[in-house]
Amino acid sequence: QVQPVESGGGSVQSGGSLKLSCTASGYNSKKYSMAWFRQTPGNEREGVAGINSDGDTKYIDSVKGRFTISEDNAKKTLYLRMDSLKPDDSGMYYCVVQPFAKLPVAWLLRQEAYNKWGQGTQVTVSS
Repeated sequence: QVQPVESGGGSVQSGGSLKLSCTASGYNSKKYSMAWFRQTPGNEREGVAGINSDGDTKYIDSVKGRFTISEDNAKKTLYLRMDSLKPDDSGMYYCVVQPFAKLPVAWLLRQEAYNKWGQGTQVTVSS
C-alpha cells in the first residue's frame, strides 16, 4: 500500500526558506511520478511542482526560480525546497504519487493523474 507522508511544514517570515519531505514507500516501479500540490481556503488545489522517474520537472510560473523539486528514489523520498517564500505561498501542501506511470511533463501537475495523496503539511508565510 503506497501512502505518502509529508513533513517539514511550518511558519516562516517572508523571504525565508523551508524544505518539505515526503516518504512514499510500498512500490518498486521504475516508472513513476510525484508532485506537490497546495490548497488555501477558498481556492482550488493547484499543482506546484512535479517530477517523473526520468527526472523531468514542471513548475507553476509563480514558483519558478524559487522552488526546487527533487527525489531520492533509493529512499523513496520526495523533496520540495522553497526559497524566497511569499505570503501567497501559504497553504496546505500535499504530496502525490503515481507509482506506476512516468507521466509526460505536460501531465505532471494534473490532479487526475495521481491516485495516492498524503494528508498534507501546513506552510504559513507571514509578511
